[in-house]
This record gives sequence, C-alpha cells and structure tokens, in this order.
Amino acid sequence: MAEAKPKADKPGPLEYWRQWPLRVIVGGTLAFLYLPLITLMAFSFNDSRRNIVWKGFTLDYYEKALTNVAMMEAFRNSLTIAFFCTVFSVVLGALAAVMLWRFKFPGKTAAEGAMALPIVVPEICMGVAMLVFFARVMPWPQGLGYPLNLGAITIAHISFSFPFVATVVRARLASFNRELEEAAKDLGATEWRTFWDVLVPHMQPGLVAGALLAFTLSLDDFVITYFTSGPDTVTFPVQVYSMLRFSVTPEVNAASTILIVVTIILTAVGLQLQTRAEEKAKAQS
Repeated sequence: MAEAKPKADKPGPLEYWRQWPLRVIVGGTLAFLYLPLITLMAFSFNDSRRNIVWKGFTLDYYEKALTNVAMMEAFRNSLTIAFFCTVFSVVLGALAAVMLWRFKFPGKTAAEGAMALPIVVPEICMGVAMLVFFARVMPWPQGLGYPLNLGAITIAHISFSFPFVATVVRARLASFNRELEEAAKDLGATEWRTFWDVLVPHMQPGLVAGALLAFTLSLDDFVITYFTSGPDTVTFPVQVYSMLRFSVTPEVNAASTILIVVTIILTAVGLQLQTRAEEKAKAQS
C-alpha cells in the first residue's frame, strides 16, 4: 500500500511577513519598468496635440502613422535589415559557438574575448567605429552609390548581434551529452550527418532564442543605425527619433506603440517556438 504523502504546510503569518520586502521590491521594479510604457501607449489614443492633457479617445493618430509614407518605408527597411541580420547572425553565431565549445586551438582565449567585445563595448563606440570603417576603410566599387546604405546597416547589425547568438547557443551546448555523438558515429553516421541529426536538434532551443534576440536587437537598434545610415536609408527607430525632435505628439506615441506591440508579438512567438523546441529535444533524448 502506497504511503500517503505529507501535506505541504501552508506559509504562516511570519512567513508572509518575511516575504513582503521582496514583494515590494519586485513590484516597485516592475512598476518602474512598465509604467512609462503603459503611459506612452495610453496617450497614443489621446485626442490632443499636448500629451499632458487628456481630451478623449481617438484612433486618428494611428491612422496618420500608418498612412505616413516615410514611416512605412522606414518600417519596411527595419524589417528587411532585421530579417537578414537574424539569418546571418544565427549561422555565424552557431558556428562560432560550436568552434569555441568543441575545439582547442592557439589563441582561443583571445577569440573568446574578441567575441565578447561587441557585447561589452558601448554602442556609441561601435557606431563611430562602423562609421569610420564604412566611410574611410572599406572600399566601395563604383555604382554602389553612397557607402552608408541598407547593406552597411545590415553588416553593422550582424557584427554586434551574432556574438549574442553565440553566447546563447554555447550555453545550450554545455548540457550536451557527447556520448550521443559518439554513438551516432559508431552506428556509421558521417561527421556532417552527426552534426545535423544529433547536435543541431539539441541546439535548436538556443538557435530559436538567439534568432529572437538578434531580430529584436536589430529591429530596435538606434545608436549604431544612426551612425551607419545614409540620407536615403532610414529605419523605424531613426524615423521616430526624427519625429521626436520637433515635439512629443500622439503620433510619435502611436509609432512607438506599434514598435512595442510588434516586439512583444515577436517575443511571444519566439518563446513559444523555444518551448516547443525544448520539449522536442527532451522527447528525443
């Protein structure tokens, strides 16, 4: 006969009293982080040119934002850059993670430090460095026009995004059981087949998380984009900043809210894909 499990004791008043400082700190931190965003989103529906005075609910400023040709072109530019940045960052980050995780070679410590530089260096320094590189160092063939274009922005975004992907994927690889790889080789699998059928499925949750991180970093980036964008290539954050220089209007709030909502939706989709990938990896193991 199975023994009855002891019932968990309910926390008493003393336990609640001990936990309330932590709850207050967590609640205050969440309020500090999210109240400004909630306020911005609320005032994007304000029927007034002055944000400090609420005069009523309206969707006019969303209509103005969505029918703004320059803003929609900037949004398309941001999505295009973020897409290519994500693809190349995931490939480069995954290969770099596997290299640093599996192999030992001279200068590995220096390579690991170089991988961490884009993460720790201030964005303003990265932006200036990219500006100097594209304007003075990198040769641009005739016919490509001004060097600071969508291609330059995409290269700059890849350069600071793929180390984040490499860090996430390498953390995932730390839990990999190398005996599975050896077993696959014993059964006749080639090096490439072992990598694709054994290692990649284990890396999949890290790849999804890295792709989500690279996409959101690229989509929301302003500092590096500001330095590497030319007069004819404007992204959505730069466009919002150019609107903000005149005044903080509900149209600016509406544009910012659109970017926030897009980021939240993509984050939710990415987390869902990551959860499914983790469940699939657990089922296969």
